[in-house]
Formats: sequence, C-alpha cells, structure tokens
Amino acid sequence: MSFSRQSKIEILKTPMEDDTSSIAFLSGLFHSCGEIGKNGNKFFVSIVSDIQELFPYVKNIIKKLYGNNVEEEISENYLINKNTFYEMRFDVETFQELLLDVGVIDFSNGISFVFELNKSLLSEDVPCRAFIKGIYIGCSTSSIKFSEGALKTESTGYHLEFVSKNHEFLLEFSSILANYNIIGKIFERKGDFVYYLKDVNAITDLLALIGANESVLALSNELVTRELRNKVNRQVNCINANINKTVEASMKQVEAINTIISTIGLESLTEDLKEVALLRLANQEESLDELVKLSTIKLTKSGLNHRFRKLLKIAKELEE
Repeated sequence: MSFSRQSKIEILKTPMEDDTSSIAFLSGLFHSCGEIGKNGNKFFVSIVSDIQELFPYVKNIIKKLYGNNVEEEISENYLINKNTFYEMRFDVETFQELLLDVGVIDFSNGISFVFELNKSLLSEDVPCRAFIKGIYIGCSTSSIKFSEGALKTESTGYHLEFVSKNHEFLLEFSSILANYNIIGKIFERKGDFVYYLKDVNAITDLLALIGANESVLALSNELVTRELRNKVNRQVNCINANINKTVEASMKQVEAINTIISTIGLESLTEDLKEVALLRLANQEESLDELVKLSTIKLTKSGLNHRFRKLLKIAKELEE
C-alpha cells in the first residue's frame, strides 16, 4: 500500500469532532475532488476517489447531519493506472441543503459549481483542520517510497502534491497552510495546477496537523533510516578512498625499490633506508601506520614517509 493511501485511510479512522468540522471536511472534499454533471434534466454533484473507505465515512456524516431520508448513488466506473475510482453522486435537488452548507453550489444564476472557499467555515482551528483533511483525501498524491532496510534499497525523495483544475482554489489553500507555517509552491502541469511540498519537515507538519500521527512516525523512521544509510555509505566511500590511496602509494614505493635493486642494489643504501625498503617489500598492502608498528627501528609516521620520499627520489634519479 502506498504511503499516500495509507495516510488517508488512517485519517478516516478518526470521526469528526463536531457538526461544523463535519461540514468543513465535506467542503474540503467537494472542493478538491467534486464535479458537477447532468443526468437528463437533473443536475448532480459527484465525489470521485480511489479510497473506497471514504464513502462509508461520508455516508455516516450525512446520516448524522441530515437524517436517513436521503440516499446517495455510488458507482465504480473509473479505472486509471490499474486503480479503481469510485464515484458518489448527490442529486442537487435532493441534497440542496448539504451542497449549500458546504458552499459548492450557487443557485443565483441557474446552477453552477462554486470554487471560492466559504471563509466562515474556516474561522476556527478545528474546522479548518477538518477542511484540510478533506482536501488531503480529495486531491493529494505523494511519491514517497519507504526503504526495505537500513543499508539497501534506494528510495525516492520527499514529495507531496495537491492537484486541481482551479488555480484560485490552490492559492487559497496555500494561504490556509501558510497560517500554519507550511509553505509550498504552485506550478502548472498539462492544464492542471499543482501545489507541492518537497521539504520533509513541511510534509510531517502537514500530516501532524490533520492527525495522521502514525504516518508522521513512519516518515520520521524513514528519515532516520535514510540518514543512517547515507552515513554508512559515506564511511564506506571514505574507507575505500583511503585504501585506494594506500595501495597506489605502496605500488609507487615498491616500483622505486625494485628500480634501486635492479641498478645499484639495496646494499648501496644507508641502513635506515635499507630497513624501510625491506619493510615495504615484505608488507606491500600495509598502511604507514601499520609499517610504523612493524618497524624494528624507532620511526614516526612522518619519519617513515620522509624515508619513502628519499627512496622515490633516488629511483627517479636512477631512471633519468
């Protein structure tokens, strides 16, 4: 199950706190994934979503607010990228009170869909959070994929976005989130408008704001896992770089010593240089630190390195 779907289902496990929050939630839902249509002479407003758990949740809210005398129509006639999308239809005449309460229908000049948000529903914190929940479930997607282990499996970056046909709606939504210090950006893509967050802290703040605490914990654990994996990778790269450096230096030193042996011989060297040359030939894969420990004469790492430079200089002069 994707992170986006999992977080939405988590939100739907918690009932709305009061009637105002319920209406605010439905308003966010209708504004983010609602459509107006016509069947014969009757107008309807529909909610389209691939989250099947959403529809019994909505039905319970409607039953609580408006009683049992209304029935909505649900169909599953959408199939996009192997995902089944469900459509819940609300007849405008039957659900007129509901659609007016959530602020998505205007009857002043015929029947039209209202994109402007009802500010009166958002004047208090709890209903405002419920409104954001509705929008999150209605039109959010994410590309966040979790690692399978601390040291394996590459994962994507942190990306959460909200897609809408209406630019003004996303501008108002971004302004609402800005009041909670959650800042994103808006751009246009293939005729749609996209509000997106790429900062992991902003994403976790948003999830915490709408009560998806399990998702916040999962995302925080993923962040720790990625940081651990990156740290281990940096350490391994550093170790490999040091090994390569040691091997390269050792090969140059051995080559220089062999040049000396094949020309003037080791006997021509001073005792300390001869000692260092034999030490290197016997321990070609060891680092300077290890050679210092193996040496029978008292040498520091700096002193040992100085003698190797002398051997390299002698070999170079012999070659020339």
